[in-house]
Amino acid sequence: MISTNQRSSQAEIMDAFDFKGEDLVNVLQHIDQINSSLGGHRVTINGVKQLLKNSKKEVITIADIGCGSGASLRAIRKWANKQDFQLKLIGIDANPHIIEVAKSLTSAKLNISYQCLDVFSAEFKALSVDIVCSSLTFHHFKNESIIQLLQQLEKQVKLGIIINDLHRHKLAYRLFQLYSLCFVNSQIAKKDGLISILRGFKSKDFKYFSKQLNNATQLKWFWAFRYQFLIQIHG
Repeated sequence: MISTNQRSSQAEIMDAFDFKGEDLVNVLQHIDQINSSLGGHRVTINGVKQLLKNSKKEVITIADIGCGSGASLRAIRKWANKQDFQLKLIGIDANPHIIEVAKSLTSAKLNISYQCLDVFSAEFKALSVDIVCSSLTFHHFKNESIIQLLQQLEKQVKLGIIINDLHRHKLAYRLFQLYSLCFVNSQIAKKDGLISILRGFKSKDFKYFSKQLNNATQLKWFWAFRYQFLIQIHG
């Protein structure tokens, strides 16, 4: 039996900043595979579209926190190349080994930069960006840290924040078990994937976060069991 009433506090292997080597590369590949096959990137891109509707800036800076392999940024770049937007894309991750993997997988032609930074550090707080996006990262934080980070980002970001993360649901858990039997051969990815779902969110969690913020929020549900939590910054 599993319970999804409250967010799990169980740690994932991916939480360790010193996680590296072949296991890391393998897990990142599986995350990208799952994200791509289940339409995860569209959640982030949909949020970017909404935040850019009323922007008149010539160049928009987007930072992806917890960027992983950089797949989300590469998807944003692919979309932006078909639009009229000029984007400056920055990948942020606290694990230096992940940053190295992201750099190795990203062509210089895409003009995406990467920085190894803790999002609570003074160096990160000094960054000025228009949009912050984050895919499958916020569930790694406890609620108190999420509120602290979102309040910090409200002061730091000009246009908005896009949180793309998991819906904590029993059906999502069972479906991932079935999916991983056929398509995931990494035991770490299988284990972390199930823990991630139990560390994910319900709408009540986002309602609680919204009450701690100063700006308007919007919550949308996407298949397969994804939430888009959008915070529009009003200067």
